[in-house]
Amino acid sequence: MTAELRAGDSPKPTNAVRNFLQTHCADCHADGASEGGLDLDRLGADLSDAAVLDVWIRIHDRVRDGEMPPPDASSLSKSDALKFADAIRGPLEHAHAKQKATVLRRLNRREYENTLNDLFGTEVELKSLLPADGRSHEFDNVGETLGISMVHLERYLSAADTVLDAAIAKTVHAPKQHHIDTHYAETREGKTHLGKVWKQLPDGAVVFYQDFGYPDGMLRTSSIPKAGRYRITITGYAHQSDTPIPFYVGAKSFARGSERPTLGYFDIPPLGEDGEPTTVELEAFLDERYMLNIIPYGLVVRDYNIRRDGVDGYDGPGLAIRKVTLDGPIQESFPSRGHRLIFDGWQRTEIEPHPPSKREKSWYVPEFQLGSEDVDSAMKATLRRVAEAAMRRPATSTELQPYVQLFHAEWDRESNDEPSAQAADPEEALRTAVAAILCSPDFLYFREPEGRLDDHALAVRLSYFLNRTFPDERLRADADAGGLVGNANALIEHARRLLSDPKSTRLVEDFTDAWLNLRDMDQTSPDQKLFPEFDTYLRDSMLEETRSFFAKLLQENRPVTDLIQPDFAMLNRRLAEHYGIEGVEHADVRPVAISRDSLRGGLLGQASILKVTANGTNTSPVVRGVWVTERVLGIHPAPPPPGISGVEPDIRGAATLRQLLDRHRDEDSCRACHALIDPPGFALESFNPIGGWRERYRSLGEGDRVDLQVKNRRVQYRLGLPVDASGELPSGESFDGFQTFRQYLVSQPDQLARTVITKWLTFATGREMGFSDRAEIDALVARSAKTHHSFRDMLELVVTSQIFQTK
Repeated sequence: MTAELRAGDSPKPTNAVRNFLQTHCADCHADGASEGGLDLDRLGADLSDAAVLDVWIRIHDRVRDGEMPPPDASSLSKSDALKFADAIRGPLEHAHAKQKATVLRRLNRREYENTLNDLFGTEVELKSLLPADGRSHEFDNVGETLGISMVHLERYLSAADTVLDAAIAKTVHAPKQHHIDTHYAETREGKTHLGKVWKQLPDGAVVFYQDFGYPDGMLRTSSIPKAGRYRITITGYAHQSDTPIPFYVGAKSFARGSERPTLGYFDIPPLGEDGEPTTVELEAFLDERYMLNIIPYGLVVRDYNIRRDGVDGYDGPGLAIRKVTLDGPIQESFPSRGHRLIFDGWQRTEIEPHPPSKREKSWYVPEFQLGSEDVDSAMKATLRRVAEAAMRRPATSTELQPYVQLFHAEWDRESNDEPSAQAADPEEALRTAVAAILCSPDFLYFREPEGRLDDHALAVRLSYFLNRTFPDERLRADADAGGLVGNANALIEHARRLLSDPKSTRLVEDFTDAWLNLRDMDQTSPDQKLFPEFDTYLRDSMLEETRSFFAKLLQENRPVTDLIQPDFAMLNRRLAEHYGIEGVEHADVRPVAISRDSLRGGLLGQASILKVTANGTNTSPVVRGVWVTERVLGIHPAPPPPGISGVEPDIRGAATLRQLLDRHRDEDSCRACHALIDPPGFALESFNPIGGWRERYRSLGEGDRVDLQVKNRRVQYRLGLPVDASGELPSGESFDGFQTFRQYLVSQPDQLARTVITKWLTFATGREMGFSDRAEIDALVARSAKTHHSFRDMLELVVTSQIFQTK
């Protein structure tokens, strides 16, 4: 058994540590005994080993919190336990502080894509080109998990070429703007379905079909001729309906395996008193040859009536569409920002085609000649511009020299390959050098000095935290002027400004995807026999509910308890229908006032959370309990000991998972952790795998038949055993269901705030918070309590903290 801990030059505890472990822990964790996976005879003392440090921190915490040694196995007093914790705290803090300073962090896939697109003014999808990023707990931007390989470098070169291709102008004049004006009567589907399930009107066509079924709503005549951002208008009205009709707008391609992006959900009212229809407008990026797909939602079509009376005699509601227009590609500027970044200071002229009439041909692609009176000066100016933008700081001549040499090497090679004596066009050599900058460590990695960050590193950290990209001009100017270090007011001012930038939606998406695990929304598909009500509209609404909810908490500086029990919910018609909330008719997600007694509104009542913590068929109190424990309470339970099998649900419905877990917890090695993680999971058992409320479990085996139709079909599931959502917390407090448990969480605002602050710090700094960060996090929580732990106030405390400003 170890006698003392070693952490470099850190102070060493006395032999009191050895005596304590021998007296209070050896019976269960030494001399051949290793309960809970802890064997003190094998435990090292070198705290520079991260695994050894983790074990000692767990020992510290469990002794300090009174969990170990068990009260029934020891007479240890609280004061002696605290003395032991104090004796090892210093070495643990010192060891962790040394480890965290060594983290080197690169851009993850999302940051890489944002940075290149924002730098060059493009909208290219790059994330899928790169290998998946590793995760540390929830987050995929933690430095220690972001390795690099030859595959990465190959893909970075490919991505750089893709972006440069998109940014560099291929014509002399701005690309042709396309205007597409179409309606359903012109489509092949229209010719097939008009007069059958679609109705022809003098001013358009009416679609009667339900949801996402047949026939499809694809507008083939809206095929996109050139990828880009388009302005879309849809003009129509609710036909034979007194209320608005919601509809989906998406994009679709015939290419096998192509994505089908959702562009939005809208609703259109009946004709106005003046007889005029309504026009819905939106903007979206559309790839070449994609077509719009417009589908009404919620129309209960009476097929028998259509077959009997014909579509002209059918009196049910439908979506009437007069016309659809698309205009684009919409360009920020021509040539692009990236084109100017590279070629400002050069003369780039079109090479005269032979014969000149080639320009009139549809297949003609211009060729260009790049030149300058002083190629060397123009080249160096370009490389400095690109390097300083890409590196997010001033670049020295020494740092630029390798790229200058690469340019000359490429240009000389191309010149030698030319059959004539004339020097080769320098464009390819320049492009090669620019691509090299975009694959360099200074671009791919955050340059952060150990200790206190300098102004540029601080600007970069703040910008990637809140906008997920490089600093804008104002932030960069403050960094250049040395106005950030030691200036809390400047950091707060920039933070507020960046949060009001449209790019802050990236923070909401990336942070909630990681913290709440929304990225796994599509990891499982709900069993359609058990959950026939699940559809694409509900799935998309689930995500939008949680993201817009978090954005509202931040924008309105709401208290942290609203995370659990707010007086509003972010709802649309589909979510309200799913939750059984009346009076919500709009298609888009908006704030709706609710009672604080409502089951909905807070995170734990949101369908997205309840779906990502289930497997599509069953729920597990263990999975949901771990999610609540880690993501809401900020406590990371130890992993199960080796050789302990998981508990699988009984899909026949003959036994609940609670009954199976009762037997599982009889094992000594499982009891302590399950006492922590199972109660929150039990509290959420009243929600099914897609977030619906339930009193009984659904089953495809045993149970009572259900007299219910969904989408005009009788459900196949049965109702099985009743749900028991009661439990007992480790503190001894009991709860009888979800609402009582939720009240317990609301009564712990400091714990909720500690979790949010810790998660933000992890996401912002790119490293996991650890032992040496605890004291400052506790201080931040105490300061936050003075303003009721309001969300934006907590964020401002984070960006002005020492943790945020140091490495």
